[in-house]
Amino acid sequence: MGTVSAPQSSITGSGHPEFDLTPGDLQTILSQALSTISPGTTVLAIVADKTRDDNTHILFPLVAQILADRRVAKFDALVAQGTHPAMSTQDKRNKIGSADSTALPGVGHIFNHNWADPSELVNLGFLSGDRVAEITGHLIEGPIELKVNNLLAPGRYDTVLIFGATAPHEVAGFSGGAKYFFPGVAGPELTHATHWLGAMAGIEKTIGRVETPTRRLFEAAADFVPARVISLSSVVTRDNGRLRTHALFCGDFRLAVRRAAEISSRVHIKYMGRKYKRVVALLDPHYEDLWVGGKASYRLGPVIEDGGELIIFAPQLTCISKTHGALIKRFGYAPLERIRELVAQSPELKENLCVAAHLAHVSFAGRRLADGTVVPRYSIVLASAVDADTCKQVNLKYMNPKTFRREDYGSDRDTLIVEQAGRDLYLVEPFAD
Repeated sequence: MGTVSAPQSSITGSGHPEFDLTPGDLQTILSQALSTISPGTTVLAIVADKTRDDNTHILFPLVAQILADRRVAKFDALVAQGTHPAMSTQDKRNKIGSADSTALPGVGHIFNHNWADPSELVNLGFLSGDRVAEITGHLIEGPIELKVNNLLAPGRYDTVLIFGATAPHEVAGFSGGAKYFFPGVAGPELTHATHWLGAMAGIEKTIGRVETPTRRLFEAAADFVPARVISLSSVVTRDNGRLRTHALFCGDFRLAVRRAAEISSRVHIKYMGRKYKRVVALLDPHYEDLWVGGKASYRLGPVIEDGGELIIFAPQLTCISKTHGALIKRFGYAPLERIRELVAQSPELKENLCVAAHLAHVSFAGRRLADGTVVPRYSIVLASAVDADTCKQVNLKYMNPKTFRREDYGSDRDTLIVEQAGRDLYLVEPFAD
């Protein structure tokens, strides 16, 4: 297939699964995308946190120089960390491509986002209950306040740039675009609502699909952002440590992410033609807890047989979640049918629907036994620094990572071994719809 390109009146950029865009290619695209930013403009960049592997460290210095040449008045950045812990100063420098502490031209402050501190949030408005029901097909109902980081309040910045990679995502279908506002720099209301919506829609009907109820909700909320928004949507892969940019589309946040998703679907989705009794997931090493490391289950579940097994080998993983560990331990991973019962029974879990969604997503899906009981479709074995008691508490099986040997599984035709698990989505075959 040919290069995916977009009308110049709407977005700028290019991409193809075989492309390997150079810094020069990227600079040309960015220069055109930012050509309408006037001198004296104030600009805020929204960047992903360190749990997302993208090319911000390449794009950001290029953008900084372009904006400096255009004599903007201010250029700051805000980390779209959702509910993840704050990043250190060094982590933030690494993210924007100034790891050696060299100052980038015109760059001011790099702010962390604190989703749980009301003093750092501003209300941009609300989506009515009728609108929420319409957007989500009545999967969720009731009005939602649109609270975001107060840097997005009217008058703070003229232009917002979204730096983000597009890949299959368990809540949105594909990451990128408006997701960097909601829940990236949002308050608890929409963060909980969007995660729970993704769970209610069903992970197998969400991940790897472009048009989802959750994306519609993100985008309806993003229309309330008062600044001009330019999305810089990339598609990247990493092979033996080398980052490759397959695509970069810039402009309208709806159009750019959809163009990027066209490329991502051909780069980040692997079709296996069958299911396996066992999948061994060698977890991507930059996932430090199961809150993000759960991607091994999200993205491999479709190719695991009913009653099968997922082994997650992650010696670097030290805890279930740095932020939500206590709640996860209290309720444990379980299929959506059980989590919905727990939400109905527990006011605490109902107030923390992003945790409820995580519990269902990691379990992935349920299967009904002859007696009507719903159990996980497959079991999950965690070989990590998380101890056996904690694994049992959250309904996972434990394996001592020191006893794990890859060669024990390599000759079994019913076992699939996946390197850097959590990066790509594995499916039996393309979606029928």
